[in-house]
Amino acid sequence: MKNWALFLLLIFGQNAFAQIKLPSLVSNGMILQRDQATTLWGWASPDEKIRVQLGKKTIRTQADAQGNWQTQLPAYPAGGPHTLKLSGKNEIVLEDVLFGDVWLCSGQSNMVLNMERVKELYAEEIRKAQYPQIRNFFIPNAISKVNVQAQLPASNWIPVTPENVLKMGAVSYFFARDLYAKHQVPIGIINSSVGGTPIEAWISEAGLKEFPAYVKDTSKIIAQPAVQKKSADRGLAEKWADPSYQPKGWKRFAIPGYWEDQGLKDLNGVVWFRREIDIPASLAGMPANLFLGRIVDADQVYVNGEQVGNITYQYPPRRYTVKTGLLKAGKNLLVIRVTNTAGKGGFVPDKRYEMLVGNQTFDLQGDWNYKVGEVFPPQFAPPAPNQFPPTSLYNAMIAPFTSYGLKGIVWYQGESNAGKPEIYERLLPALAKDWRAQFKQPEIPFLYVQLPGFLDRNFLPSESNWAVLREGQRKSLTIPKSGMAVTLDLGEWNDIHPLTKKPIGERLALAARKLAYGENIISSGPIYASHTIEGNRVRIQFSEKGSGLSINKQDEDELTYFAIAGKDKKFVWAKAIIEGDSVVVWSDEVSEPLMVRYAWADNPEGANLINREGLPASPFQTTIK
Repeated sequence: MKNWALFLLLIFGQNAFAQIKLPSLVSNGMILQRDQATTLWGWASPDEKIRVQLGKKTIRTQADAQGNWQTQLPAYPAGGPHTLKLSGKNEIVLEDVLFGDVWLCSGQSNMVLNMERVKELYAEEIRKAQYPQIRNFFIPNAISKVNVQAQLPASNWIPVTPENVLKMGAVSYFFARDLYAKHQVPIGIINSSVGGTPIEAWISEAGLKEFPAYVKDTSKIIAQPAVQKKSADRGLAEKWADPSYQPKGWKRFAIPGYWEDQGLKDLNGVVWFRREIDIPASLAGMPANLFLGRIVDADQVYVNGEQVGNITYQYPPRRYTVKTGLLKAGKNLLVIRVTNTAGKGGFVPDKRYEMLVGNQTFDLQGDWNYKVGEVFPPQFAPPAPNQFPPTSLYNAMIAPFTSYGLKGIVWYQGESNAGKPEIYERLLPALAKDWRAQFKQPEIPFLYVQLPGFLDRNFLPSESNWAVLREGQRKSLTIPKSGMAVTLDLGEWNDIHPLTKKPIGERLALAARKLAYGENIISSGPIYASHTIEGNRVRIQFSEKGSGLSINKQDEDELTYFAIAGKDKKFVWAKAIIEGDSVVVWSDEVSEPLMVRYAWADNPEGANLINREGLPASPFQTTIK
């Protein structure tokens, strides 16, 4: 009996293995790159013969001794839908296959950030998002520290509809939409991005050979068991969110703001906030939308004792729904439980704090009351292991589909490298070179986003890691067939994830239209090209001037954010004027100028050099002659 069971196991095991299998990217609804030979690949039983049919075209191939197979379809023009059939010991039929232009969009969280996060800002665009020939393939997070993977995590090609677009990256959506509107060919977006990741994690081992600092890490990540600590939060024990609770000893607090700035110095722990709002009888029982800006770090929100939402980390905007029937006429209790473990805890300024009920808006800024529920003791933990070591994301999220044909690459990353920015001007070209080699497309267009403004504004010339990284991005324009979208004007000082994503996608689309589609258009703002020293003045020449240099006069009528330094390299603010196709910079404090900087700061808000097409100039630092 045991022998018979073993025989059946062997037979069924072989039959299960003897199946044509495809990578998850090669699936129903996929978009294949038009006008070039298309590689298809997959797995089967050893030496299995496979027939591939697309319309009237039939191609035969055979798996190797390990069960791997690969074949090519001839170039097809844009169009479809087509049916693709693969036959061997089993049969796979793929429907609704289109040929068009496929773009790989990659990077960190700002490339991940989806349309749902910006739905209030782009409600009309979402309502009109009906583009069945724009399709998105989002790759779930995966990591492989050592081995190159053969398969991606499971996912699907999803066509753009008002419902589906909410899950699509906002930058990639507006980028794809502009290209589709202009060229009317199917656009496929492969979004392979992970928040909080450094560039070196996305480069292959071969691509990092020139960087000995990034030695391949073959150690294992050992998951530490979660320590279950009993909460000492008085607010939970005493039910501070319950309307029947009688508050005693609560202090005043102004929202928005951080508690370290309002009398709670160096406190890591749990702080509760409460406020009563009067609701007129005409609005009682109606549903509401609650906007609580952004909270550092985690929050739980209660309305009349019932939890209406919670978020466990600081970056997402707090947008909660109050269900029908929860609000009552008269006083309604709002309670927010905030947990913070490091840095300043509380409510990020310059965000939206209000509740919408029917057609009425209730402002939630101003006086609240607070009480500390729990104080966390200081902890001195050893440094955490590198979560995303070199090559680890390339191995798992790029390498499995390097046989897939692409039209171009779009890259939005850099925030996680801002701590050590000097090497970025070498790493970004290394990434472009590496991916072009891995995809076997040595001239594929490579587009990227220069980081926007972020953090506090400085009112004196200063050093800046973010400026150094942007300079590395600017210098990377030496990459052949590369384009950079300048986004300095689209940042938010208090949010590393600015919500104004539409112009970023549109500026990337301009670069794509010029580089990938051959359009004769202005696709960039002014880019520093060279300079000459003329006595106590420096004349700056630019490429990408468009139809001429200009000033964005939204804030100032004169050029701002130019700084100049002499041999001592101490920068002071400078005067700057446009003379023809150049900018002349000087300061009465510097008689022998040596260097000029423009928009050199973490957040150079108000930097206003543009071309007449309205595209902003890139920040820069002149080289020393």
